[in-house]
Amino acid sequence: MEEEKSALSQPEILSKPGQNLFIGKNGLRAGWRLFIYVVIVVAGILAANTVVRMVFHPQQVSLNGWILLLEELLGFVIVFGAALIMSRIERRVVGEYGLPAKEMFASKFWLGFLFGLVEISVLMGLISVFGGYSFGTLALQGSEIIKSGLLYLVGFTFVGLFEEFLFRGYTQYTLAEGIGFWPAALVLSCLFGGAHLFNPGEGWVGAASVVMIAVFFCFALKRTGNLWYAVGLHASFDWGETYLYSVPNSGAVMEGHLSHAVLQGGPKWLTGGTVGPEGSVFCFLTILLQFLVVMWLFPAKKKEEV
Repeated sequence: MEEEKSALSQPEILSKPGQNLFIGKNGLRAGWRLFIYVVIVVAGILAANTVVRMVFHPQQVSLNGWILLLEELLGFVIVFGAALIMSRIERRVVGEYGLPAKEMFASKFWLGFLFGLVEISVLMGLISVFGGYSFGTLALQGSEIIKSGLLYLVGFTFVGLFEEFLFRGYTQYTLAEGIGFWPAALVLSCLFGGAHLFNPGEGWVGAASVVMIAVFFCFALKRTGNLWYAVGLHASFDWGETYLYSVPNSGAVMEGHLSHAVLQGGPKWLTGGTVGPEGSVFCFLTILLQFLVVMWLFPAKKKEEV
């Protein structure tokens, strides 16, 4: 697959006539292409955020399902639209950047979705066994349970699409072409974890677990050949954390969750404190288990580097 080819590509060097600071053996150098993409994305996100804050009160932003859906939908449209522009410049099919249309919401997505739910359930179960979590009473009644659940399900699907494509779509594909797959994965994973530090209530331990999660998503990309497995897992884990188990998600507590759940006043290493379960020591364990699951589901091909 094209993603796998790019993962094995070596840094571009000045070795042929006509190559210079801007042009390499594959045309415009990877660094400049990535720079153009980032400029388009940043401009688009700034414009979208301005519009959202003109329509909604600043304190409402990201606190409920409708705002989540709007922001993440706009974010995905921007990052994917920028990649579409770059695909025309580079004369590539946009699906090469990690989201091939032929596999859209197919088996890899649903496998990832299943194991995302399993992971968050195991994580919350471990915290609960040690006295750190209580589901509490229902916060919603009747049809509101289904409506809110579906709203967050769609919203977090776009969270998965937006964040996976932003950090492991065009950026991973292009940076890997310049410096190699795993160096690019480590750089972008650290940026992914650093970005979460801006979330209210987030901390260094939680950010470290996010970095580890990001490295896992890169591993899944390498093994599966695209981002659909990672998108499904990302969506269901966040949905389970925010709605089903009703606990903080990277420090954010949102309205319309299922229950009056409580992370008990135990040690932060157990509950994650204000960060939520991502700050729990058990999160590192469940991520390691996810590596094993992907190794089992998608065995490495012969002569393929992990």
